[in-house]
Amino acid sequence: MAIKLSERAAEEVKRFQKENDLGEGALLRVGIAAGGCSGFNYVLNFDNSYDEKVDTKYDCHGVAVVVDKKSALYLDGTTVDWYESLEKQGFTFVNPNAVKTCG
Repeated sequence: MAIKLSERAAEEVKRFQKENDLGEGALLRVGIAAGGCSGFNYVLNFDNSYDEKVDTKYDCHGVAVVVDKKSALYLDGTTVDWYESLEKQGFTFVNPNAVKTCG
């Protein structure tokens, strides 16, 4: 499996979908884009399209996750989690393939 969502991250995705009326057909698209201090940025967005020729689809705790095959090469083994503290909250990426990260 290229990518996993923690249960907490999946809960947050479902909450966001419901609050923004995205419907049950919305797919969570996870990918990478050029940029950032380490050469790549992680990208999360919702999409309604899935092409089995260029995408891989996963089910993670009831959330449909789609990753394009190019991004999957860099995201293999990555876990997306949800972090929440008094100072900040948001999704975190634990990627065993990352050679370096931003501070």
